[in-house]
Amino acid sequence: MQNAIKAMIDESVETKALVKEKAPEIEQCVKMIVNAFKKNKKVLLAGNGGSASQASHIAGEFVGRYKIERKALPSIALTTDTSILTAIANDYSYDNVFSRQIEALGNESDIFISLSTSGNSKNLVNAIKEAKKKKMKIIGLYGKDGGLLKGTSDIEIIVPSKNTPRIQEAHLMILHIICELVDEELFRK
Repeated sequence: MQNAIKAMIDESVETKALVKEKAPEIEQCVKMIVNAFKKNKKVLLAGNGGSASQASHIAGEFVGRYKIERKALPSIALTTDTSILTAIANDYSYDNVFSRQIEALGNESDIFISLSTSGNSKNLVNAIKEAKKKKMKIIGLYGKDGGLLKGTSDIEIIVPSKNTPRIQEAHLMILHIICELVDEELFRK
């Protein structure tokens, strides 16, 4: 069992090390988000399963705080309101649970962060279409080869792994880096 544990840790470290090549895209994400917050815009996030929890986690980091005391930053996870999610899924389709919320909450120049380990989530495909209609900026964090979502975002970071847990670990690292640098840019400079 210890060998399996060490192998999983090694794979996680190796996957995260591949993300170093994505530093320019991560920097672009930080600049886009900082610019949006400076203009009183908000960040909306969505994903399914583990990516849904990451969307909620990062919205919490922006609204609460990351590492430093600062004012709250406007951010909403589209994954957390069970009444909205179940009403839309029941009355329309699960494929519309995020796009309908973007229709209601998204405004021009807001940011939508799309999280998908497979890149094939139909509800995120629809969400991005709606975000584009609203003239929002789109950041995509995907895995594997990017799937159907590849090429749909203004900035995208594809973690080149086929292992869902490793992709999610890399996505969380990227999102934490973004949170820390957004705080630095907005409140320490």
